[in-house]
Amino acid sequence: MPVYEYECLECGLHFERLQHFNAPPIAECPHGHRNVRRVFSPPAIVFKAPGFYVTDNRKDGGGTRKLDDDKEKTAEKNRAAE
Repeated sequence: MPVYEYECLECGLHFERLQHFNAPPIAECPHGHRNVRRVFSPPAIVFKAPGFYVTDNRKDGGGTRKLDDDKEKTAEKNRAAE
């Protein structure tokens, strides 16, 4: 269950509630005021391990090296055929 943060617009109190995803938003602050809104903030996710980018999973070091190698092999074949 996620923890949601709320703010009372009358007294300025910030408070948190543990709620189900399907539960309706809180309508009253702990002091009894009825003007409450949910506060949205960015998620606290930090990616520290490799593997989150396309280039992290390549074993050949990238796509440009392979193209250069193919061009060199083609040029060698052309020279050998002459």
